[in-house]
Amino acid sequence: MTLADIDLYDISVFVHVAAVVIGFGATFAEAIMFPVAMQTGPQHLPYVHRLQLAINQRMATPALGLIILTGVYQTVDRWEFSDFWISATFVIALVLGALSGAYFIPSDRRLGPLVERDLAENGEPSEAYLAQAKRQGMIGGLAGVLVLAAIFLMVTKPGA
Repeated sequence: MTLADIDLYDISVFVHVAAVVIGFGATFAEAIMFPVAMQTGPQHLPYVHRLQLAINQRMATPALGLIILTGVYQTVDRWEFSDFWISATFVIALVLGALSGAYFIPSDRRLGPLVERDLAENGEPSEAYLAQAKRQGMIGGLAGVLVLAAIFLMVTKPGA
């Protein structure tokens, strides 16, 4: 393949993959932010929530938009929406978007101030904060599995 052979579909695949790496790669690092902050000192927990909020708002959400747009283009160009691996991946993308907008972003907006208040009052995170942070970590793990499932489907294209 020469440079002249690269077409709009190839560029779309590049943008699609780059958006996955940039947008969702950083979200996998979120899994270690909380434990590292707890080891280093709970005073770092408010920063964890600010960072997670920034990653989800400024990286993952715009990347998901690009992923969906390029996925639609690629499907229209060469595939069928009725193919299982395509429809399942679109469902996963929509679920990830819903989780981000309805859970992760509001959760970090809530947890940051909650732990700041806890630290100011008691010098440590409250049980209520820790329970919510644990739930967020578990749902984050589920989101990570969904990202990996979508990547698996896109790479293997079962039934194609």
